[in-house]
Amino acid sequence: MRVQFVAKENGPERLVCDAEILFGEDAGPLSGMKLVGFSLWRTADGDVYVTFPSRAFGVGNERKYYDYLRSAEAASGEVKRVKDWILDEYRASRAA
Repeated sequence: MRVQFVAKENGPERLVCDAEILFGEDAGPLSGMKLVGFSLWRTADGDVYVTFPSRAFGVGNERKYYDYLRSAEAASGEVKRVKDWILDEYRASRAA
């Protein structure tokens, strides 16, 4: 499994790039597939963070977001671990 970063021309001002997770040949039924919808954004202070694919829901003007990628055990640390992995891979790709 690896991360591929895709630059976006004419994207929003703080969008750094999109990211895709590519599954290798040993990934069982996910072999040869990719999971898209991840994005890296830059804060006003210059920090980079990751967003996951999500769906908005709510009533009236109140909106909340339901992330599609979440821990099966409802542990918030699992999601952070994936975001940190994507950021580490991004930094490594920039250093190369």
